[in-house]
Amino acid sequence: MGKTKWRPALAWSAATLGLDLAAKAAVRSRLSPWEPLPVIDGFFDLTLVYNTGAAFSLGAGPNEPGQSWKMIGLALLSLLPFLYFYAKALPGDRVRLAALGLIWGGALGNIHDRLRWGAVVDFLDFQIRGCHWPAFNVADASICLGAGLLALSFLREKPAGQGKGDGP
Repeated sequence: MGKTKWRPALAWSAATLGLDLAAKAAVRSRLSPWEPLPVIDGFFDLTLVYNTGAAFSLGAGPNEPGQSWKMIGLALLSLLPFLYFYAKALPGDRVRLAALGLIWGGALGNIHDRLRWGAVVDFLDFQIRGCHWPAFNVADASICLGAGLLALSFLREKPAGQGKGDGP
């Protein structure tokens, strides 16, 4: 693994982590928990929420002893396949390396929150016509965007042995 292969993934990861932590710090300093600040009336609020569950509040409930450590362990375990994808990525595969950086940066942002606050800081709060999406954060959005880009990179990948001139 060359040093240059790490650069794009690390750059995306660092940018994602920095943006996530800065956004969460700004929200924590300006909002009180569960008091929405309307941005687009009836559609988008900023609402500070502490999420003890997984992404989009799945499994959230009372913060039981050891809950944060279980979630941290799960997050670290879930990153293992992405190390494999990184090992298989070619140095010039900018989309795949960016996707991995987005996923890692987002995961690190949420792990940071669990270590520091015992829960993930969520604040992006969308609703439409009575349907309410669980609050999320920059890290969650980055993980989803990274996963989508990674899936697209796999869909665009040509099977082994199939080049530009190959085929019917």
